[in-house]
Amino acid sequence: MFTKKTSLVGLDIGSRTIKVAESSESKKGLGLKRFGITDIPSGVIEDGVIKDMEAASDAIRDLLKENKITDQNVATSIGGYSVIVKKITVQTMTEAQLQDQIQFEAEQYIPFDISDVNLDFQILGEVESNPSQMNVLLVAAKKEMVQDYIDLIQMAGLNPCVVDVDAFALQNVFEINYGAIKENIALIDIGASKTSLNILKDNASVFMRDVSLGCAQINQRIVSLVDCSMEEAEKIKRSEQSDLISAEDLREITASVVADWCNEIRRALDFFYSTYPEDQIKRIVLSGGGANIVEFRDLLGVETSAEVQTINPFSSFNVDAGSFDPNYMQNIAPQAAICLGLSIRKVDDK
Repeated sequence: MFTKKTSLVGLDIGSRTIKVAESSESKKGLGLKRFGITDIPSGVIEDGVIKDMEAASDAIRDLLKENKITDQNVATSIGGYSVIVKKITVQTMTEAQLQDQIQFEAEQYIPFDISDVNLDFQILGEVESNPSQMNVLLVAAKKEMVQDYIDLIQMAGLNPCVVDVDAFALQNVFEINYGAIKENIALIDIGASKTSLNILKDNASVFMRDVSLGCAQINQRIVSLVDCSMEEAEKIKRSEQSDLISAEDLREITASVVADWCNEIRRALDFFYSTYPEDQIKRIVLSGGGANIVEFRDLLGVETSAEVQTINPFSSFNVDAGSFDPNYMQNIAPQAAICLGLSIRKVDDK
């Protein structure tokens, strides 16, 4: 049960938008208390790296103030190349023993200097074919990046309680809304500058990959064609009509970018199939800003022979239609997923 002391505000800091969500839990179930989103100027955060601390912290402060959020305890998440998630196999041992040994085990799998990363792990259970070994989910995040996000949140006057991984926050909100699912599911989040793929098998993550592709590519192509600012390109992309560019040119740009996304995703799925040749991915669930692009959903379905759907992270939440415009919430839903997944974390979570 959430109490004032244990609930956290979810804060999803992207490279183009910052999202905030506050949820509650009562006898009626989960409820959405507050949700807000704001754009940030291009260049403030690039590929997950905070380039302008002051502008980013101002944006966070303004967003919380605008949405009347006063709780200062927040959960945030990171992703991209500074975070590595790998399923590894080790000799069966207790959690305490693994805690002592994890650095040694991790060194074989992590391409960074082990002293530069924060390590965490979760024991997934014994290997079916070999009870003397167990599967472990290993998470390594660059200390410098984690510290930057902690500094940013503190600079905004907030208290960072949990730093999660984007893909896990998404998995959390997926499980809350869709329950236990026996089939293999690919959760794909398309943000502004990165796309993360998380494949679930029996509700456990078995394959994860981040690629630096995202909606900002569409903006970049618009900029190179009509010589406008990234902010103007964003407006053109959203409104789909402009004096600067023909509808046909815009369609061509979008089609070419989403074809690249589909190629990358198919490559990642092929890698998964090479490890699990017996497994078929029947369903792909999309989130992030790119999930609303119809051409992308259609093409991905054809290329992967899977049913492609867009996540609705609000479906298990009581959302008061008087406080939130239902049309707006439906449109914003894919972008709200990670943020909502963070808002259900608790202060004392690992």
